[in-house]
Amino acid sequence: MTSASDHANPPVADHSIMDPHASCVSDQASQDALSELRSMRGTIDNIDAALVHLLAERFKATQRVGVLKAKNDFPPADPEREKAQIQRLRALAEAAQLDPEFAEKFLTFIISEVIRHHEAISEDHQRADAS
Repeated sequence: MTSASDHANPPVADHSIMDPHASCVSDQASQDALSELRSMRGTIDNIDAALVHLLAERFKATQRVGVLKAKNDFPPADPEREKAQIQRLRALAEAAQLDPEFAEKFLTFIISEVIRHHEAISEDHQRADAS
């Protein structure tokens, strides 16, 4: 598990590690099409980088929630909130024309990871209290 100090100076990400020319697309395609494809893929790469950074920020916030829950003897999971969050995300996905099933699977995975982290934080807190 990472500590708050680990997040104080996060490593600088190198978004350029992906080779923009790495592809199985044939050299027979027109240069204009290849150029457009590279541009589109560059946009996708930027979005992927943003998603990773957003997820990192989300997990930093949920770590703080986990600590607060542990200090106050709250359970690691909150099924009512999780259900409401899934319903909310499904509605957002529909409005954004994203498959709500995909959105639900994605959030369910994230929630399961958050709960796993909260359980570990709770166990650490209980061990510290027992010492």
